[in-house]
Amino acid sequence: MSSLNLLAQYLAGEFENRDQAIADPAWFVHLRLWHRPVSLFSQDSITLFAEQANVINLNNPYRQRLMRLQAHGSDLKVQYYAFKDPSTVKTGGQHPELLQSLTEEQIELLPGCVLHVTHHDNCFVGSPPTDARCCFAYQGKTIQVSLGFEARSDQFLSYDKGIEPDTEKSLWGALMGAYTYTKQIQL
Repeated sequence: MSSLNLLAQYLAGEFENRDQAIADPAWFVHLRLWHRPVSLFSQDSITLFAEQANVINLNNPYRQRLMRLQAHGSDLKVQYYAFKDPSTVKTGGQHPELLQSLTEEQIELLPGCVLHVTHHDNCFVGSPPTDARCCFAYQGKTIQVSLGFEARSDQFLSYDKGIEPDTEKSLWGALMGAYTYTKQIQL
């Protein structure tokens, strides 16, 4: 199996951080996360729809995005894309039929929202290039996100954090360490 296909297999799934949320509820909300494969782009990549929701409000998921996994020789990267209208795919993690007719016209590239991926010891690690700055507009505001992950066959660790662009202060996300998700279902 190629490294690209193995990365996609590790990332694809339905995940929860239940154990972490029970152990440290002051810092970690109990979340469900979906990484659902979708048919988009050419054959040179694998694309995953990503979405998450608080388990007490699964009908109101957020952070809809696409992760395009690509291999260039032995180098792996993940490029993120935003939806021009996230409401068209909201709940796509739970209802994959909403994702069947996705087109490139519905999304936009997020420049700077890219991770280089290394593979060692049955773990993929996604880290941003040193000069990357992942910013996008959302509800009239500029949002900055610090991205990063570790993926294993049964676990996904998210280091994503929202950053205040002017002060560089962390606002939300992995403030006290990675969100540690356990794979519940392989997708």
